[in-house]
Amino acid sequence: MLFHVLKTEIIGALIVAIRTCRWGILSTAVITNKNWQAIQMAGNGQVVAVASRNLERSQQFVDELQAAVPFAEKPVAYGSYDELIADNNVDAIYIPLPTGIRKQWVIAAANAGKHVLCEKPCAVSSADLAEMIDACADNNVQFMDGVMFMHSNRYREIRKVLDDGRSVGDIKRIHMNFSFNAPEQFRSDNIRTASDLEPQGALGDLGWYCIRFALWVKNYELPQYVSGRILDDIHRDGGQYSVPMEFSGELVWADGSSASFYNSFQTTMQQWANVSGTNGFLQIPDFVLPFYGNQLSFFVNNAQFVEEGCDFRMENFEQHYSVAEHGNGAPNAQEANLFHNFSELVITDTVDEHWPEISMKTQIVLDACLESGRNGSAKQEINQQLVTTG
Repeated sequence: MLFHVLKTEIIGALIVAIRTCRWGILSTAVITNKNWQAIQMAGNGQVVAVASRNLERSQQFVDELQAAVPFAEKPVAYGSYDELIADNNVDAIYIPLPTGIRKQWVIAAANAGKHVLCEKPCAVSSADLAEMIDACADNNVQFMDGVMFMHSNRYREIRKVLDDGRSVGDIKRIHMNFSFNAPEQFRSDNIRTASDLEPQGALGDLGWYCIRFALWVKNYELPQYVSGRILDDIHRDGGQYSVPMEFSGELVWADGSSASFYNSFQTTMQQWANVSGTNGFLQIPDFVLPFYGNQLSFFVNNAQFVEEGCDFRMENFEQHYSVAEHGNGAPNAQEANLFHNFSELVITDTVDEHWPEISMKTQIVLDACLESGRNGSAKQEINQQLVTTG
């Protein structure tokens, strides 16, 4: 009897070890190039199908990427999203479609029994996201958003430092800046300035990361209230309303700690975060997309102001932390980690409710920031009972 049990367990472990998650990609957006490679490097997944609304475009996409980063079997090209969703050879679907049209396809994928990796911002509103998450829960499939830094090994080390009680101390202030200076044609040609496709503009595209980082630092405690300011916006011809080109937000928690962030399509490329506490401050110069290289860094400073007679000086006590992890394009890069972690859930038939919960919390805060920005920066209270998943 014992031998039979052990044999069954060993066979089960071997089956899990050799299984791979079979991915379908619902779009040929540029970001899928990066994630095609990430799926291969994850080691436990393979792209088996790609769909666009045009078969020729989908086939060209598959041909080009298969030539650059080949899978053992060439993925199937589909000329409609419905065809891919109906494919029984697909376990999970990566959906980078525009936010404005994404909900129906997430729900369709979930109803077909497919696990869903959803690009950010996840939805037009938290009400829409609730429908998406509920569809996944009803069908016992995983929902996760595509925030790659959540899967970086560097963040494990940052968490240790934040929680050690000494390096930073009690956290009082978080500040983030994520921006890039887009070319002029971006204003008229890019979907991120079209209200029907990306209604949250710079706040959705860049602010999602800032809000997620602040929530992560605070162990996903929702702020008590938020405020937002639209510093610049754009209203394209034919659009229902304007979208933010430049945005700043403020989050305040019940314990008095706070966070601020700035996003822009008009300011030079920067993506830094600073966490300030009673003992010191922690800095990450590249908190979203790591700088190129095989070491990811962050810094802690416990600077001291010293007075000795007539001599007043600031003394720098900076500690440099480095984690062996590639910034991109490697099996240990955060994008590969994301797909590995998601595929592992699929392979082991596990649904982790943590991921849809933090997506919902991020969406709730983003919605409130945008609502504030559209209403003269009026303070928006956060309903602490809003988060329900499943």
